Amino acid sequence: MPPATSPHGYALKPSEARALQNAEVVFWVGEALTPDLGRKIGSIAGDSRVVTLGEAPGTGHLPSREAAVFGAQEAPHGHHDHEDHDDHGHAEEEHAHEEDAHAGHAHGPDDPHLWLSPDNAAAWLDHIATVLAETDPENAETYAANAEAARATLESTVAQARETLAPHHEDRYIVFHDAYQYLEASFELQVVGAIQVSAATPPSPGRLAELREAAAEAGVTCIFAEPQFDPRLVATVSQGTELPVAELDPLGATLTTGAGFYPELISELAGRIADCAAD
Repeated sequence: MPPATSPHGYALKPSEARALQNAEVVFWVGEALTPDLGRKIGSIAGDSRVVTLGEAPGTGHLPSREAAVFGAQEAPHGHHDHEDHDDHGHAEEEHAHEEDAHAGHAHGPDDPHLWLSPDNAAAWLDHIATVLAETDPENAETYAANAEAARATLESTVAQARETLAPHHEDRYIVFHDAYQYLEASFELQVVGAIQVSAATPPSPGRLAELREAAAEAGVTCIFAEPQFDPRLVATVSQGTELPVAELDPLGATLTTGAGFYPELISELAGRIADCAAD
């Protein structure tokens, strides 16, 4: 998928479908994030080994949030269920929930933006290296060495991001859609609410009004837009205030893809949050 597109409802081009058909291994986060792709993998990549990273050992999950303002009705992000979802019965139940959510592209019971947890990224490094080594045993040592090097880079990146964000633990933010919960939990950020529940669910006038009121009451520091979505919705919430509006992109659309992409994404997000809070 091109980095600048939303994964929630992306339609494959013929060339992308051919690439999927020819793949020996398909890695994806899971059906809750890309429901349309889930249906295509089974039909197009039927002979491929499909690896759902959201079900990988060591993956932590947080429940989806529906409210415009994150408050007492939802567990604070320091106390969410963060257990591994490798139990077979739970996986079947989760799949059923995801199927029910497809029509509206809702998130389902679990927040699918799993990659914004550096802990999940570290767990996935090991899992990806193991799968690649099993698929291509002649290069197993290379995959293991690359995973070890990537883990060291990730640890350094996370330490720097913590230092960048440490002065801003008490600042409060509003985000465009609720994609950053894992980042909040990892770096002790205070997000008051989200303009949209998900990327595919437009906000009601009542939701926008509730956010404007919450922004005033909570002393919100900054509102974050996203490059893939209509900036007028952000303007509706910030109207009549002097709140700075900055762009935050959980997909890293402008970043160079490759081995350094994920560390750069975490650094970019941390820097943009800190810069907006400091304005």
